Amino acid sequence: MPEGLVPLPRYTLRQLDGFCQVAETLSFTVAGERLGLTPSAVSQLVHELEVAAGFKLFERSTRRVALTAAGQEFLSSAESVLKHLRLAERAAADVRNRSTGLVRIAAPLVLASAVLPLAIKARLAQHPDVVARIRDTSVERLVTAVASGDADLGVGPDRASGEDVTRVPIFESRWVVWCAPGHPLARRRRLRWRDLHEHALVAAGRDHERSVAQMHVGATDDERITPVDIVDNISTALGIAAAGLAATLSPAYVGIWAKRLGLLGLPLRDPELHRAVCLYRPTRRVISPAAEGFAVHLLDWIRDWAKTNP
Repeated sequence: MPEGLVPLPRYTLRQLDGFCQVAETLSFTVAGERLGLTPSAVSQLVHELEVAAGFKLFERSTRRVALTAAGQEFLSSAESVLKHLRLAERAAADVRNRSTGLVRIAAPLVLASAVLPLAIKARLAQHPDVVARIRDTSVERLVTAVASGDADLGVGPDRASGEDVTRVPIFESRWVVWCAPGHPLARRRRLRWRDLHEHALVAAGRDHERSVAQMHVGATDDERITPVDIVDNISTALGIAAAGLAATLSPAYVGIWAKRLGLLGLPLRDPELHRAVCLYRPTRRVISPAAEGFAVHLLDWIRDWAKTNP
């Protein structure tokens, strides 16, 4: 061995994993169930690690298992090794996925179900070797999915993106009210924000509730719009509106779903407000050539789609 190099310890990852599992559960039986091993096999792994380390890791009796002081001190280092191994495994998976052209795209419900599949189909017609996977997620988690690496790209309403994610506007969509044809609002030729105060509204998710609240910062109490209910999914809000139980607010592009339920989309004025739909991509992480190509495609394709689906 060259001078100055320290030999690596003779620990195996299996030994460290067995040690950490026993340390967490304080049971060789439970640790064995997690690892798919017998209790005696786990005990042998721990014994081999104790011999290699040169100190005892556990105090064992017929009734209990407890970490020794040395074992407790060694535990954090063992856990750190396993944590970095999992990160290495994830990095290797990312390399494999990039080499096969896998692209993961996150989007909230309407875009994930009605827009992205068509955009992906158009891309695959030209690049059949690319594999695209849709990660449907909430608007609130969209930026996090891209920042954490759970998705290579994201498409959805405008959100604060922070330093780890870049946001590129794709198109803007006017805020509208969706209601059943028999709803009192459907008879109005001109609909203003203050007209909504008299009617029950259901909001889809905290994101929509916050958006409406931000539009009326500084408004008087009799001008503020407060939903009577908040549901998790826009599909639920549209269903409630279709039954005539309430109206709901959303950007106009949601009409790709709303019109199928027979709902009317009434543009809001005084003021006329819009919601931007954006492409999100990581800032600190290099994405694959396949994902780069998909990002360009999504910008162009969705902009064209929005021209006929305002």
